[in-house]
Amino acid sequence: MLPIEPLRTVQIGPGYTDLHSGKGSNPAQIAKASRGVQFLVFGESHDSKPHKEALAEIMRALAADGRTVVLGLEMFTRPNQPNLAPWTMGYWTEEQFQKEARWKEEWGFDYAIYKPAFDVVKELRLPMVALNAPRDWVRTVSRQGWDAVSPEIKAQLPPLDTSNRNHRMVFEALMGGHPPGASLDRIYAAQTLWDTTMADSALKAMRRWPENPNRIMVILAGSGHAMYKQAINYRLIQQAKAKSITVIGIDGTESKVVRSSLGDFTLMR
Repeated sequence: MLPIEPLRTVQIGPGYTDLHSGKGSNPAQIAKASRGVQFLVFGESHDSKPHKEALAEIMRALAADGRTVVLGLEMFTRPNQPNLAPWTMGYWTEEQFQKEARWKEEWGFDYAIYKPAFDVVKELRLPMVALNAPRDWVRTVSRQGWDAVSPEIKAQLPPLDTSNRNHRMVFEALMGGHPPGASLDRIYAAQTLWDTTMADSALKAMRRWPENPNRIMVILAGSGHAMYKQAINYRLIQQAKAKSITVIGIDGTESKVVRSSLGDFTLMR
């Protein structure tokens, strides 16, 4: 319920809700709404398996709608990209995939929570893209600030822009009253680095393939990277004027009121 426009409110309940119409929705309608859009950002709760089940439903719906689907993942850092393709191609067992892709080191949440998404990747042979910034990049910014980052790393990224006031509002709300100060500014810069890097990784990956208006990347990231379209979505626009659509996963099954600006759709499970 942050004061980010449009300020209209919507009553949402279990399942999918279209925040533009306020009506219930489904994966097929989300796929239809995604036509002409290059990116779909799904904001998840990391410990929610139902959110990954919903993501799987949406990816199947997009494929059924004729889209060439790619899955971009916050869960893997850029250097890990070469270790993702063998799973897509069906060469590895789950045990091999977790070991070779360094699942526990890269992410740490129980693989079973994410299994529904990875099963669809293997079933439909969907390419995966490692989106996230290497841990040492984030560590440097959060502890010492952007100025401490080496010129070699800065050359790999767009400039770090921390001027988005709406994004700062979302960040501070999620931080839950962390006292202001230089340390909070550095933590915010690290958050901005995450979003900037993930958008940059997604755009670079899409450019490496031949141009295809039917290709869509589904980006799976924590809801803080998607809420109000002020994080990854904002950076996609800032870096390439790339359109995106957003689904925000919400835990629970009790109806509640949210801002229509929270996203395009919600999924409550």
